[in-house]
Amino acid sequence: MAYRKGILLGRITRVSGFEGAVAVKLDRGFSENTEELESVFLEIEGRPVPFFIEYSEYSGGDILKLKFEGYDSPEKIGEFSGCSVFLTTKSENKTGEDELMLLKGYTVLTADNVIIGTVSELIDNPGQLLLDVEKSPGKSVLIPLHEDLIVRIDRKKNQLVMNIPEGLLEIN
Repeated sequence: MAYRKGILLGRITRVSGFEGAVAVKLDRGFSENTEELESVFLEIEGRPVPFFIEYSEYSGGDILKLKFEGYDSPEKIGEFSGCSVFLTTKSENKTGEDELMLLKGYTVLTADNVIIGTVSELIDNPGQLLLDVEKSPGKSVLIPLHEDLIVRIDRKKNQLVMNIPEGLLEIN
């Protein structure tokens, strides 16, 4: 799923009911196909945060009721009142390249918390995206960017934790 800030679904106006659902005031023209939504991004403190939809209910007008997975009470979901809701899009490239460009400057670590270096560039090699990771000034290593190698991305710490195959760092 990819985040596109330009596709605003609406804004959360209030908690709806007692099961932890919210009412979203829809932006113009979004009354159709809202039942097919699987996920959305909420803009929280200026950052996109993905939420998976347990169910949605549209009964006409400009209000859509959404229930997010893992939010089962009005208290838990109430903090999102006023947040903008953006649609997710299926990215034309499988890797979500727009999002991956944000990895520049991230520290790359192994799953054992060993620092490899800092991402200096994302290289679009035919058939494979590569991270150009600067280990030290003048020395860099190319690491394939594949979802199976990513353990986690910590956006707060600007860290990319990867499960790097044995011997990969030595062949560069």
